[in-house]
Amino acid sequence: MNIVVCLKQVPDTNEVKIDPKTGTLIREGVPSIINPDDKNALEESLVMRDKVGGKVTVISMGPPQAESALRESLAMGADEAILISDRAFAGADTCATAYALSGALKKLDYDVIFAGRQAIDGDTAQVGPEIAEFLSIPQITYVEKIDVNGNILTVKKAWEDGYETVKVNTPVLLTAIKELNEPRYMGMKNIFETFKKEVKVWNADDLEVDKERLGLKGSPTKVKRSATKEARGAGEVINKPVKEAVTYAISKLKEKHVI
Repeated sequence: MNIVVCLKQVPDTNEVKIDPKTGTLIREGVPSIINPDDKNALEESLVMRDKVGGKVTVISMGPPQAESALRESLAMGADEAILISDRAFAGADTCATAYALSGALKKLDYDVIFAGRQAIDGDTAQVGPEIAEFLSIPQITYVEKIDVNGNILTVKKAWEDGYETVKVNTPVLLTAIKELNEPRYMGMKNIFETFKKEVKVWNADDLEVDKERLGLKGSPTKVKRSATKEARGAGEVINKPVKEAVTYAISKLKEKHVI
């Protein structure tokens, strides 16, 4: 089974700060990591390969430094890695990103495409489903369990109030959530071997795409500004009998026009 994992290198959100003047992320000096949900997607692809055989290819769109995320993936056990990198991709929104990735995926043989549910630097959960639409293949999102029987997958899909079991034929795109598995650590043997492996680099000319639909000019949406959540003030502890406490709480909610 040929499995492709789409992953993204993202800034560690524990270290992210916002420029108060521009409202944009300050990325300088902020460590980068593999997007957490994408690690779950990679882990499941490795588990699936080990059970049924095949190959795992990881692919990422980003600047040259994103190669480090791909090499970490190789050290976790992936077989091949591809970085699509070009200044033409700069400023891409989710649609333009998915379009570029789908152009790269069209050059690959795949049975299953994995992606994380969403990236922690955007939280849109749009790229995976958009890739599936560009490729005209079925998709199942919020995946928390997978059973494989030949070219048929039985997938447990999470909902807010329960779950749904879906059977689907390959090829298919799946997006992973953290409940799917616990990502493994990099293997010592793989760490040494990864430096012998090539990370292929493709630019816009290598993809089956219309360049007018790439990057900022190909993005129908624009991010105007970003902001961090304001810190909440200290709460008030009410030391009163229950009835008096309820009456007092209601009066406070009315003051704030909540009720």
